[in-house]
Amino acid sequence: MLVFAFITITSTMKAQKASVLTQKEISMAGISATTATGKTDLLQIKLNEGLNNGLTINEIKEVLTQLYAYCGFPRSLNAINTFSTVLDERKAKGITDIEGKKIVQNRTGDKYEQGRKTLEQLTKTPQAKPAPGFGEFAPRIDAFLKEHLFADIFAIEVLNFRQRELVTLAALAAMEGVESQLQAHIKMGKNTGITDSELEELSKVIHQLVSATQANTLLKNMNRPLIPIIKPDMMIRISEIEILPEYLQEYKAILKEEAAASVKNEPGVMAIFPMFQKENSTQARIVEIYSDKAAYQLHLQTPHFQYYKNNTLKMVKGLKLVDMESLDKETMEAIFRKIK
Repeated sequence: MLVFAFITITSTMKAQKASVLTQKEISMAGISATTATGKTDLLQIKLNEGLNNGLTINEIKEVLTQLYAYCGFPRSLNAINTFSTVLDERKAKGITDIEGKKIVQNRTGDKYEQGRKTLEQLTKTPQAKPAPGFGEFAPRIDAFLKEHLFADIFAIEVLNFRQRELVTLAALAAMEGVESQLQAHIKMGKNTGITDSELEELSKVIHQLVSATQANTLLKNMNRPLIPIIKPDMMIRISEIEILPEYLQEYKAILKEEAAASVKNEPGVMAIFPMFQKENSTQARIVEIYSDKAAYQLHLQTPHFQYYKNNTLKMVKGLKLVDMESLDKETMEAIFRKIK
């Protein structure tokens, strides 16, 4: 009995260990999510992290190439250009990155049939020709799907099917309005060996890089508890600032840039909304909302905030920070949805 228990525990531990995404896979997911959402500043960070975590140049190229089929050529091309810049910068610093396995183009004659069989392998269900519904209505899009995506792209062995489905899931979870496709790829991902615990890890990546709302689209389709959008320790603050008149225009320019960068690049920044009094333009008010205290502390460490702080210190005559409490958090959430 003791031997049996030991074997059972050991097997369970091994299964749990196998269900954890590797650092390379987490990097792959981060690159995919930031590409799909067009966050090139964050993408630069994730590309560097990916290379440092062992991803090869050609693996990343394949991630970015595959994503054209899910988030379009503009964001795929922007990401590829960003990656080229990152590689040039690393080379200038003396960093040598590994090229990796060669990208060998698919030369199969009947690419539609090859793509159809690949899709059967991923879905574990027969695939009619043409695909029912959209394929019958628009045969050319069915051909593009089979021949370009599931033949030309999926046939490149630089990434395996599991990795390609992880890339796809990260992109779809990061984007709005593609929930039916996300549902389909959750099933395909599981067919390639991606586990529920790994999908939960993926939701954490999406939460960190995109938003709790998008992470919840993944969790909802797994029947997992959702992440609270409004956290108990959400921070709301009004900064009351008096600016020295001779610095007013310069201060406004720096503040505008800092506020925009914070909202765009920091998932934990719900709002940084600067305003100036009509009757006295040297009096500024900034409404600041952070998802939680950790997000606020992270904000203080960002390069854009540090630049703002260090360059406007001499411009500020008076500063008062007023912490606030929301009367109706549910309505606050509705306000932001309505603005969007």
